[in-house]
Amino acid sequence: MEEALLLKNGDRKLVPIAPKAFVEELKKVTAIAAPMVMVNMSQHLLRVTPMIMVGHISELSLSSVAIATSLTNVTGYSVLLGMAGALETLCGQAYGAEQYKKLGTYTNGAILSLILVCLPISLLWIFMDKLLVFFGQDPIVSLEAGKYAIWLIPSLFPYAILESMVPYLQTQSLILPMLLCSIVTLSFHIPLCWALVFKSGLGTKGAALAISLSYWVDAIALGLYLKYSPACEKSRVPFSRDVFLSIGEFFRFALPSAGMVCLEWWSFELLVLLSGLLPNPELESSVLSICLTTTSLHSLIPYSIGAAASCRGNYGIARGSGWQHIGAYANFGAYYLVGIPLAIVLGFLQKLRGEGIWGGIVTGTILQVILLTSATCLTNWQEQANKAKERIFKGRILDDKLIDQLN
Repeated sequence: MEEALLLKNGDRKLVPIAPKAFVEELKKVTAIAAPMVMVNMSQHLLRVTPMIMVGHISELSLSSVAIATSLTNVTGYSVLLGMAGALETLCGQAYGAEQYKKLGTYTNGAILSLILVCLPISLLWIFMDKLLVFFGQDPIVSLEAGKYAIWLIPSLFPYAILESMVPYLQTQSLILPMLLCSIVTLSFHIPLCWALVFKSGLGTKGAALAISLSYWVDAIALGLYLKYSPACEKSRVPFSRDVFLSIGEFFRFALPSAGMVCLEWWSFELLVLLSGLLPNPELESSVLSICLTTTSLHSLIPYSIGAAASCRGNYGIARGSGWQHIGAYANFGAYYLVGIPLAIVLGFLQKLRGEGIWGGIVTGTILQVILLTSATCLTNWQEQANKAKERIFKGRILDDKLIDQLN
């Protein structure tokens, strides 16, 4: 008989776990996670495919696109993805409490919020070339990277919409529409990117334009499904006063969620920027960018499993439990107090160059796993369940009180 850490009356104790319940939960998580791996991988390849094609133009093109991709990830995509992670807490717990209309309210509020966040990000990308030169990057590479970033600006807005819709559908186990839209978009994206990069004469600018157009295709297709599908009827809500009122609660979770995601993502992207300070920066940046891209593809598997578990509301998932701030603290300690300093020492002082930088960040990742595992084992899950119940039903209790006062 297997045993698990369960909570009863606020106490932690080891009690037998029913094998049937474990298998049943495993099936439910797998049913969400398996197709989500394909969804996340397809969306990720929208930004990876252009880099592969640009690598056939010149070393300068690949290096500039690698640097631009790194900085746009740091200042844009990671922020939007991290903030959208708040919906995994809000939508997951609302769905578990059968407050279906709250799913639509939270999602609409998130879309509005993230679109507003896109505006200052766009302004920052316009001046990316100057920012890169300020940080000591090669002026020629910086100029080309800046042009690429400007052409990426139209991709921010559909990306914000997409990342808001994904938790909404994922929570309701509506994975097939996302999977079909992602596959169709990727099938459209690859020939489009080839044509814009090699046949139109746009080069790197064509690669960025292909990303923007493909994100819009994916967002529009998924948006039409949300608007007209009967499967979304019980959670579909119009824009109303409740949507604007939900923005405050969204930001309460979105900011620490962004911190948790960005601190980890930024640490990896910082590798590419650091490689630009090494001897032969074009080669080092290209090599580390390829390594980072490969690692990112592999990480989509555990990320999808974690997203599925958080929507199920289980087993120590920070996003589902609403304690993203703990993840942010763990990521800061693991990467910025240990991983990155060690990468600088090994890469520059010990003259191991790219290998040293990569070795330092791998050490930080190992420490991150240890810290988050410890936090999971020490969490009082009964208390977390009570907080989730209080948060979901708080709005309904206030509405009931208001109705009583009006009567």
